[in-house]
Amino acid sequence: MKANVGSPDKVIRIVLGAVIIGAGFYFKSWFGLIGIVPLLTALMNFCPLYSIIGVNTCSVKK
Repeated sequence: MKANVGSPDKVIRIVLGAVIIGAGFYFKSWFGLIGIVPLLTALMNFCPLYSIIGVNTCSVKK
């Protein structure tokens, strides 16, 4: 797995995941578990969907 999630994208995913999980707790809904997906992709620096569609938000280091 080659990293394809950059720093700004990673921050957005962490915040979005936390908000979704928080909303799940607030509304007492199992749909809050969906928030785990953006958190995991941010922590692993890899998004399977990005690799399928050919997107890479990582900065290129020279």
